[in-house]
Amino acid sequence: MKKMLLALAATTMLAGPALAEDIKIGVILGFTGPIESLTPDMAAGGELAMKEVSDSGALLGGSKVMPVRADGTCVDAAAAQAAAERLITSDKVNAILGSDCSGVTTAILQNVAMANGIVMISPSATSPALSDLEDNGLFFRTAPSDARQGRVLAEVMKENGVKSAALTYTNNDYGKGLAESIKANVESMGGKITISAAHEDGKGDYSAEVGALAQAGGDVLIVAGYLDQGGKGIIQGALDSGAFDTFVLPDGMIGESLPAAIGSDLDGSYGLIPGTDSPGAAKFADMAKAAGFKVGPYTGESYDAAALLMLAMQAAGSSESSKLKDKVEMVANAPGEKIFPGELKKALEILSNGGDIDYVGATAVELIGAGESSGNFRQIKVEGGKNTTVKYR
Repeated sequence: MKKMLLALAATTMLAGPALAEDIKIGVILGFTGPIESLTPDMAAGGELAMKEVSDSGALLGGSKVMPVRADGTCVDAAAAQAAAERLITSDKVNAILGSDCSGVTTAILQNVAMANGIVMISPSATSPALSDLEDNGLFFRTAPSDARQGRVLAEVMKENGVKSAALTYTNNDYGKGLAESIKANVESMGGKITISAAHEDGKGDYSAEVGALAQAGGDVLIVAGYLDQGGKGIIQGALDSGAFDTFVLPDGMIGESLPAAIGSDLDGSYGLIPGTDSPGAAKFADMAKAAGFKVGPYTGESYDAAALLMLAMQAAGSSESSKLKDKVEMVANAPGEKIFPGELKKALEILSNGGDIDYVGATAVELIGAGESSGNFRQIKVEGGKNTTVKYR
């Protein structure tokens, strides 16, 4: 009888609620580098979700979630890998929010995360190459692939009457993949890309690059670069020389710092950034304002990436990446009760009681095939020195 009672007690403990723990989520973004003006608010978005969950007391028996930041630099793969290695081996993070730029994200995934079995959800790595990369089921993203961005951007250009365009791109995985997508889609819609030329970030003078672009000509110049680095330099050089006066701006070029740096000469230029006018976007904007940060590029995607990590933990009954990775798509998609920003406690309670959720979040999240985001875009136009919303697509 005693042995039976002991066995019953052991079984009861195993089946009982999860014990509270301190869960760490790495936040690896380019806090220095060519998009450093964007990353503080991106991190704040992800950390807002973590605070919401910690305050709820509803995650895995009352577990608290602690963000641990690391600088992924956006462009230095060796530095990014070292930072990710520290997060995993020294800080003992359970999962990673990040990274941001496609090249460093790929390096971290292939050389660090896969070796350690750590789940990554990127809010902004958009290279099409990531769609087919072997990832052992560990990689997801809340921003849409540039394969889709290239198609939508080509549609916007056609609607604006563009028949020919010069194209320059930052010389890395993000720039190459996006440039290929833009070129293919523009040409499939009857337009012409007069030149597709790479540029390097970190240069003080882009007159040679601008000269080649000007010689090729075009109605507009597409700049698939970074707003705080070479992309900005190309635009300023083109304006100074009179080579182009209208610029098409993909996602890496959208942010407050670019029109602030260039001034009114950027007025009339236009482009795309992932975004949605869904009910969740409005709820997130109110939450961000109350928390003291701005809603900007990829802030909503960052909130959603963090939320999906924690909801997957709850669904798996574990904070271990090896278990939560199989639940990310389940909590992100139908069927289930729709969950918006500010409703993470409700979502955790539904999951704890064996129910289903459909996480909509700040960006109308829908994961399709191997962790891909179907994605929505905000079309912008620069007017009065500011990025203004034209519509959502």
